[in-house]
Amino acid sequence: MTITITRDAYNSILAQARQDAPVESCGYLLGTDKENATENYAMTNIDHSEEHFSLDPKEQFAAIKYARQNGLKVVGNWHSHPASPSRPSQEDIRLAYDPSILYFILSLAAEEPVLNAFRIQQGEVEKFPVIIIK
Repeated sequence: MTITITRDAYNSILAQARQDAPVESCGYLLGTDKENATENYAMTNIDHSEEHFSLDPKEQFAAIKYARQNGLKVVGNWHSHPASPSRPSQEDIRLAYDPSILYFILSLAAEEPVLNAFRIQQGEVEKFPVIIIK
């Protein structure tokens, strides 16, 4: 399975992550189906931490409402790793409760940002390529 993300959605998460760094940034990626992300729904990392994130529950409900009103689905959640690679940390794996969504991680650690998508089920991690489209 290959995941696509529109250039606008990618640019939105990249700008948000750079603005929030060194704190981890987060949000939902929305789309018309589970393999194609078309929008970033930015959220607040209520932990304000450089090493982990927690989505704001009120913003999560607002995102679901927005998605339903606009015929979209939650493709997955995303968060940034300002100083580490684009792979799930042990905490990310432990807190991955929903096997039906993808977990996107945007790393800002290298000169070029890296975005990967993962399915995490019962502690097992499966990586999927992400392609940025127009």
